[in-house]
Amino acid sequence: MTHVPALTRRSALAGGAAALALLPVVARADTVLDATTMGVVGGSADDQSAVLQAALEQASASGQALRLPPGIIEVQGLDLPGNMVLEGVPGSTEIHQIGDGAGISVTDRGSLVLRDIGFSGGSSALTIGASDDIRIERCSFRNSGVGLAISDASVTIRDCRFTEMGDAAIHAMDSRGLTIEANRIDYCGNAGIRIWRSESGPDGSIVSGNSISNVDWREGGNGQNGNGINVFRADNVIVANNHLADCAFTAVRLNATKNCQVIGNSCLRSGEVAIFSEFEFSGSVIANNVIDGAATGISITNLDVGGALAVCLGNLVRNITPMSAVNPDTIPLGIYAEADTAITGNTVENVPGVGIGAGYGPYLRNVAISGNVVSKSLIGIGVSVVDGAGTVTLAGNSVSEAQHDIVGLAWKDIVEPDLVANAAQYPNVRLAP
Repeated sequence: MTHVPALTRRSALAGGAAALALLPVVARADTVLDATTMGVVGGSADDQSAVLQAALEQASASGQALRLPPGIIEVQGLDLPGNMVLEGVPGSTEIHQIGDGAGISVTDRGSLVLRDIGFSGGSSALTIGASDDIRIERCSFRNSGVGLAISDASVTIRDCRFTEMGDAAIHAMDSRGLTIEANRIDYCGNAGIRIWRSESGPDGSIVSGNSISNVDWREGGNGQNGNGINVFRADNVIVANNHLADCAFTAVRLNATKNCQVIGNSCLRSGEVAIFSEFEFSGSVIANNVIDGAATGISITNLDVGGALAVCLGNLVRNITPMSAVNPDTIPLGIYAEADTAITGNTVENVPGVGIGAGYGPYLRNVAISGNVVSKSLIGIGVSVVDGAGTVTLAGNSVSEAQHDIVGLAWKDIVEPDLVANAAQYPNVRLAP
């Protein structure tokens, strides 16, 4: 019979102390330092940089949290240490950058939590680089060029507010995996969230449950600006369950990405293409999104530069506009794809052009269009049938209230008004039961 020693108060305390010693310093902080007792004054016009920096260093060294006072705290050149919690008074504490000098930064740090703090001013309200385990919770960012500028870092951004950014709310380059969740973003000059890499490679960021609206394109261009969420060269990114409205160009734009998923987003009143997978992409999954209002609903394109391999499943696309105010080259389309793509189980309504399109001239290869419902469109389904166009398979689609149901196209022109009846004349078209 195995003897189990009795648990005594002394042994329980000893075990608890041993376990406590294994926790990181941030978790062991059992007191909170009050920054006002260390000379930090909220609501003063004086530069608080030196006194706040000293308070931060003391809190970090002792493993204690630091609580900031209410009011605006004027600073410049602030370096936030790791291994600590920095918190403010909800809705009241704000750290404001003075002038155009050095900003507020986190460089080569870890285990830092920022909570209930406002950040404003400067070209970037907060810059994070070469850091791990940075958490930003219930903070606000306003009146800066970029709210959060992130480079080579792992950051969790949750329940924050971004508004009136000259450029972007969040600009991330070469991330180590970001979690951007349940934030509210509006009135940005060029972008809501950018997840970019200097070279193509794994990123693994998750962008979910955010509300993004009123994104402008102040720096112009034909798509590099004006996007709610823009993923560029970053692989394995998930964009899910976000609400995106009134983006000058695109709600969600994937550019040269691999294995990225765009799932369950609500995209309203996009100025150009609502969801775009373009250039050298590979392995895009675009599923269960709602698109209401755009010049093109979903575009999966650029076979000419290697863009291929996608699933377009279960999306609802409606109310496509006749033209785009920001890009006159945009064609009114519900859903469009070129290469190695399954377009399945989507519902498309009210398109003053092609409801579902496959290929443009010879730019078509291995596309399947099956089980879709298209109504109230000029053309229900349009397929390129020019010489050199690759295979397209049609099966089980329902088209109603269209001037033309399923047609063959030569570029933009209808050359076969009844493609189902005359499919045998076009070697690239296959009809499946």
